[in-house]
Amino acid sequence: MTAMSQFENIAHLRADQRFADSDHWAAHGAQWASGARKRIECLSVVAQTHDVKTFTFQCPDYPALAYEPGQFLTVSPLIDGQSVSRCYTLSSTPTRPFTFSITVKRVPGGAVSNWLHDNLKAGDGMAASGPAGVFTPVAGPARKLLYLSAGSGITPLMSMTRAAADLHADLDIVFVHSARTPTDIIFREELARLERSMPRLRTLFFCEGLGDEPDWTGPIGRLSLEQLQQRIPDFMERSVFTCGPKGYMDAAKALLGNAGFDLARYHQESFDITAEAEVEAPPCAAPGQLQDTFSVRLARSGKTFTMSADQTVLSAAKKAGAVVPSSCSQGVCGTCKTAVLEGSVEMNHNGGIRQREIDKGLRLLCCSRPTSDLVIDL
Repeated sequence: MTAMSQFENIAHLRADQRFADSDHWAAHGAQWASGARKRIECLSVVAQTHDVKTFTFQCPDYPALAYEPGQFLTVSPLIDGQSVSRCYTLSSTPTRPFTFSITVKRVPGGAVSNWLHDNLKAGDGMAASGPAGVFTPVAGPARKLLYLSAGSGITPLMSMTRAAADLHADLDIVFVHSARTPTDIIFREELARLERSMPRLRTLFFCEGLGDEPDWTGPIGRLSLEQLQQRIPDFMERSVFTCGPKGYMDAAKALLGNAGFDLARYHQESFDITAEAEVEAPPCAAPGQLQDTFSVRLARSGKTFTMSADQTVLSAAKKAGAVVPSSCSQGVCGTCKTAVLEGSVEMNHNGGIRQREIDKGLRLLCCSRPTSDLVIDL
């Protein structure tokens, strides 16, 4: 078996537990990977930088977590007595599946990220579901890769790099990361060790300023086409994986597109890795133009409200005071999956729901807009 086929076989962990070395793993790994909510227990908390921490978990009954590098987990801690869900990419590698980690940056005003930083400690538990997400390289044939990340967007690319290291995968990887200052580079020391042990891994860090390291010799400023051409002259031959704040990902895609890069080989995380709350600014109706409105009834609570055709059902329900589990708000994580009992919606999702679930009447409320009056199973 070649190194690359080993790397690709991570995709089959869910189906056949190919790396299982015990009946216990095979019996429990598939169950955990099904997407059902489970209780996870924190094993350790490690500070990576002044505002980034890694939280490592296991399941109390020790099943393996089957996932692909680049996928995310949805965690649901109880905050002030209420379950609040958020998506965090797994920074650990699926080649070591009995423990798993998320690496979280403190976000100003971030309800969950700040709570994790301030409260979660070893021995604490919470609910989680997943894993999910399609931002993963395991199904692709590329051997030459360019990873572009900024801030906490480094986490899925770190998972990919750790997996490649464990499997001795024959991959040519250039890992480019952007940070505010050298001390803000997440996993800086580990990446240096990996670079020394992986002959075909090269790291490159761009910093906006020197911060507390006046002797920093790396590039200062932001990633540019000139820098790419100078430092990675074969970048046009690589498959690119990008993760970071939306502005960074948009800029990276535009930079490559303007250079004539084949965007069929460009992949980016489908939700903003730093987003903590839903932001929606529906277009206003033009003067004199009538805007359709629909009535919504929540079957369990009996609550009713009206909403515009331009709103998502999730946004309207929350504004009406309904408690709706949600996380990414972009049709990725599946947290807000709910049955629409009557009526119809237009749903544009990003992989967070399966066709068989749609056939059963389930919809992702975060990316569904009404096309009629609705009755929802809430």
